[in-house]
Amino acid sequence: MTADVVVRGGTVVEAGWSGPADVVIASGRVTALAAPGTAPAAATVIDATGRLVMPGGVDPHCHVGFTSGEFTSLDDYRQCTTAAVFGGTTTIVDFAIPRPGENPADVAYAQREKATQGLCDSALHACVVEWDETVPDQLAALVNDGISTVKMFTTYRGETMADEDTVLRTMTELARLGGMVVIHCEADHIVGDAQRRCAAADHIGAANMAATRPDLAETASVAEILAIAEAVEAPVYFVHQSTAEAVELVAAARRRGVRAYSETVAHHLILDDSAYNGTHPERYVCCPPLRSSAQVKALGRHLFTGEVTTIGSDHCCYDTAQKESRATDVRAMPNGLPGVETRLPVIFSEYVVRQNLPATRFVELTSTNPARTNGLYPRKGTLLPGADADIAIWNPTVEWQITSTALHMATDYTPYEGMRITGRPETVLVRGRVVVDQGDLQDPTPGGRHLKSGPVI
Repeated sequence: MTADVVVRGGTVVEAGWSGPADVVIASGRVTALAAPGTAPAAATVIDATGRLVMPGGVDPHCHVGFTSGEFTSLDDYRQCTTAAVFGGTTTIVDFAIPRPGENPADVAYAQREKATQGLCDSALHACVVEWDETVPDQLAALVNDGISTVKMFTTYRGETMADEDTVLRTMTELARLGGMVVIHCEADHIVGDAQRRCAAADHIGAANMAATRPDLAETASVAEILAIAEAVEAPVYFVHQSTAEAVELVAAARRRGVRAYSETVAHHLILDDSAYNGTHPERYVCCPPLRSSAQVKALGRHLFTGEVTTIGSDHCCYDTAQKESRATDVRAMPNGLPGVETRLPVIFSEYVVRQNLPATRFVELTSTNPARTNGLYPRKGTLLPGADADIAIWNPTVEWQITSTALHMATDYTPYEGMRITGRPETVLVRGRVVVDQGDLQDPTPGGRHLKSGPVI
């Protein structure tokens, strides 16, 4: 056995097991997990004593340079992936969302070309807004080219919202091709009614965000989409589920045999709607909005029950000026929070350290399952032999404070400003190459690749 890099002395944490092992790397891939002290000599030896050695995170939900309405988020692939690797994430999945009049395939192929700007690898979700006779051929071409997941929205009428017939047709065609719809569920008519009521009472600013998109809008839409998926026997993945009830609807459908999966995101698991009472409520405007503290607690319990499939970031890198420019009317505001860098540390601190979520479950939720649901496993999401040597070496006991000035995202704020947390990735490898070590960027060379998705689970 020969090796380029050996990670010695740490505790390897996989989705199904953990234990002491040395990680042997050659030509950018894991070649063996060796008993401690038995790995061969290598040009680079990393001492991981007292550390957790995890597969790098796979973030299934990132918006890079995303345009919605009049606003475009501020990062490109280089900036987003730099922040990602500092936070322990070594693969991102971006979205190619067409503007009115654009073809889904054209937009996806253009976005795909940006992957080489990144410091780590990326995959892509396409998006269908409206059905026409060209969509089946576009979907077939996309799946053939390794873009097997397609985003859809049940809200944002006139921009990205797809009607029920378009959802059904797209699901049916993707199921035949081996792909899957990933869907943002909020019933637009319920959202619209809530917004009209809030506007009539002059309560349509950022401080009133929670009231403008009620919990019921999400659960009603989830129930409808599950019925469509069950009827056409198609898989479906629900993004950023923010209520326990929504997750439970998906879990019940899964028990009936529907291939249905629940994603939650870090800010819905950590923050609650009291943030809208502060001095900068606009910084917390996201869709779905932050929910009540009781809802956050109930949602978090499903990390332990197994009902949640993945945790993403829903990273959307707007800055304070963009947020403040429309703070008096959430209907015109840019929705979304920066989070690709903080996703793993805040979840590790709150759930692994404080609530005793097993580290193996943390890896399952943030790396292995996102790789599986995007057709990237076992190349990503594991450290088993043959996988890409994407590794995050964690100090599980270090205490630190999150500040926007110490982060690397292309914005001037973080929704977690001032939060004290425990645990962080200290050394991060991408395909066997050390890119981050002890808070410093070691290798700024862009080496990102677009990843083709295989069949989704």
